[in-house]
Parts: sequence; structure tokens; C-alpha cells
Amino acid sequence: MNANTENETAAWTFFTNHAHVLFCLVREPEQTLRNVAERVGITERAVQRIVRDLEEGGVLIRQRVGRRNIYSIDSSRRLRHPIEGHCRIAELITLVLGSTDEHRQGAYEGHHESTGAKNQ
Repeated sequence: MNANTENETAAWTFFTNHAHVLFCLVREPEQTLRNVAERVGITERAVQRIVRDLEEGGVLIRQRVGRRNIYSIDSSRRLRHPIEGHCRIAELITLVLGSTDEHRQGAYEGHHESTGAKNQ
């Protein structure tokens, strides 16, 4: 592989910014969206839109604690595209970030059956 080929492949990734934001919030559910933006390499406004999309999709749950937000994930949800719709978010998170034991407590919700949330 030559230098030009390496630079071209570095311009894209296999995961979308939505996935990157999700991974960041699973790792550190109390971090600010500004911090997420810095880690993902996008604007804070873009992170806010992505968080809104994930909340509206039932994937991300925001809890207000004082002046901060704490995020948790409904990992029982299925991925949205028909090609990967047979997989749950939990599988994606585990594949990328490792076992659920490695995540901070409260960041990674397996199921929300007690709240009546439906699997999609």
C-alpha cells in the first residue's frame, strides 16, 4: 500500500457519527456534549442533533441531574437498517467496546422491559 492509498482510506470510517456519539456516551455517560464533539471530531451542534435523533429513536435516554445530563442506552433496540436489523444495539456495543462488564455502571441498559419500552 502506498502513501496515497493510506491517506485515502483514512478519510472514511466504517461507523457513522451516530455510532461514534453512542460509543462515547456508553463509555462516559456523564460527559458533556462538547467533550463528545471533540472526541468524535464534529461540532457540538452536530452532536446535539445526533443525540436528539438517538432520543427520538428510543435508543438514548437522558436523565437530568442538577445542571448535567446522564445518558443511558436501551441496548435491546434493533439496529435500524434492514441489512443489520437482525442485530441489537447491545451486540454492536459489545463488538466495538468489549463486554458490558467493562462499561461504567448505569451507562449500558440491557432492557427496559419494566418501563414498557418495546423492542424494535
